[in-house]
Order: sequence, then C-alpha cells, then structure tokens
Amino acid sequence: MPEALFWTFSSLSIISAIFVILNVRNAVNSALSLVVCMLSLAVLFVLLNAEFIGVLQVMVYAGAIVVLFLFVVMLLNLRGGRMGSEGQPLLKVLSVLITLGATAKLASLLAQPARPWPDLPDGFGTVEQVGRVFYTDYMLAFQVAGVLLLAGIVGAVMLAKRSID
Repeated sequence: MPEALFWTFSSLSIISAIFVILNVRNAVNSALSLVVCMLSLAVLFVLLNAEFIGVLQVMVYAGAIVVLFLFVVMLLNLRGGRMGSEGQPLLKVLSVLITLGATAKLASLLAQPARPWPDLPDGFGTVEQVGRVFYTDYMLAFQVAGVLLLAGIVGAVMLAKRSID
C-alpha cells in the first residue's frame, strides 16, 4: 500500500509541476497547480516518516508562499496578454536540452545499485531535536533571520501606509 501511495503522489506532483510551467496564460491556475504539487510533496514526506517536514511543506510553501504569489498576481492585475517565448526559438531549444540533460543524469543515478541507508540515532529529525539545534548551535543565525523578517514586515507596512495616505 505505501508503494502505491508513493507512485500515485509522485506522479501527481510531477504532473502538477508540469502544469505549473505550462499554464502561462493563467497565473492563478498555475498557482493552484503549485498548491497541488506542494501538497503531494508533503504526502511524500509523510510517507518517508518525515512528518515535521511534511507539515512545514504545507504551512510554509502550500500556504504562505502560494498565497504570496496570488497576492502579487492580484496586485499586478495580469491580463491574458502575450506571454511566454513565442518569438524565442533559442530559449525553447535551450530548455529542451536542459530537460533532456537532467533526465539523462537522473536515469544514470537511478541505474546505480542502491546503497544501504546509514543508521541514524534515535530521535533524528524530530521536532524536539530540530528545535534544540536551532536554539543552541544556530541561535545567532535564527535571531538574525527573525530580525530580517521583522524589518521586512515593518517596511511593507510603512510602504502600504504611505500609499494609502
């Protein structure tokens, strides 16, 4: 059963990621395809027993980042005008070559014999251990990131208040 779920949600994530790229005419549909991709990736993390990362995937990416994308789309008021690379054949050829190269590299990696997983200590990757590492080893970086986020929020509020006045 877990193998069937893996193949189902991995196929769903690949298909929805392709729809993110192909929906150049409608940015909202592209963002909704991104939500489906992020949710299916969260299910894959849960299947790998990484529940914390799966929950973060839903909260941060499928929630906050996609909402931010939708706000930008609504603020820019994008119309269904001319988009994409209709007049750029070099860009199309380059993207196809990059995709083929990445596919060949992935196929060569998958063809290698599987190595055994290393033994992990008890509690590896749990919320408690991640929090302990954040607040001990990376305390300064964690605090700097918090100050930068606070400065960004204050700047956004000041810019929004100035445009309202």
